[in-house]
Amino acid sequence: MHYTTDILNVSDATFDEVALETFCFQAVCCPPYREYLHGMGVSPEQVCRVEEIPFMPIEVFKYRDVYVARDGASYVKPQAVFTSSGATQSRHSMRSLAHYEATFTEAFRTFYGHPDAWSIYGLLPGYLERPDGSESSLIYMVRGLGGKFYLYDHDRLLRDMATDPKPKILLGVSYALWDLADTTKLSSSTMFPRGAFDDTIVMETGGMKGHRKELPRAEFHRILCDAFGVEKIHSEYGMAELTSQAYSQGGGVFRCPPWMRVLVRDVNDPLDIKASGRGGLNVIDLANRWSCSFIQTQDMGVLHKDGTFEVDGRIEGSDIRGCNLLIQ
Repeated sequence: MHYTTDILNVSDATFDEVALETFCFQAVCCPPYREYLHGMGVSPEQVCRVEEIPFMPIEVFKYRDVYVARDGASYVKPQAVFTSSGATQSRHSMRSLAHYEATFTEAFRTFYGHPDAWSIYGLLPGYLERPDGSESSLIYMVRGLGGKFYLYDHDRLLRDMATDPKPKILLGVSYALWDLADTTKLSSSTMFPRGAFDDTIVMETGGMKGHRKELPRAEFHRILCDAFGVEKIHSEYGMAELTSQAYSQGGGVFRCPPWMRVLVRDVNDPLDIKASGRGGLNVIDLANRWSCSFIQTQDMGVLHKDGTFEVDGRIEGSDIRGCNLLIQ
């Protein structure tokens, strides 16, 4: 698939050109995005710079099929439909699983090298216990990277990690890592003494999901560092509506792979977009070729001039102008 190869070779020098081409394509071929642009009074011909591209509210994925279904005159059925957690689920139609696999593998390689060099342990109970049995894109990704999953059998998890000679990544949803830290009391465990995590990266993804009290990221990371005896906590930033992931290798500062970029917007004016500062986070994910690559998230954060970003929290109860035009 030529598009996958090309998108993974995007550089800083070519990013804007590819983003504008993607915008022109999706403005015509992705019906919900086309309708959103019309509702916002934006004509694609008016857009000449990346900062002028309107970003579609992420909530649209809950109510509409945000999918480019046509390839010329032919209808192309998606190979998978990934859903988010929550009562009202977002749906992300993935045209090509091979494209998704190539994208998440290359994103991982960008920051951590080849997945085969690692043993990946997934502590993602909520994602594995969905009542409808649906699979999340996160579970598919971790499995595709060669990861193994554990629910609540912390003893087995620790035994397996203790006898594993390879470097390890313990990837868990935030509340599950906190549960592990509390219930195993790693700092005093004779089986898993302090220092045993020296060859392990602890990586959190997502929030407390209502299971635990929400804490500032720095405070939560200190709890995990003390429990696991590591100097820093890594983080993965992804969501059901995206194809790509950003990673933090400590300090809550995220970096994107070359085909992904974050901008910030004024929360009261979605068309006021800047390349640095504080505001709502907008994500350009060029790997979302057959969906929408320009997404207003509900995350607040800080974007630094070097393109790295931090996530401060969620925008709650906001009324994003234009979104109601697409919810029918």
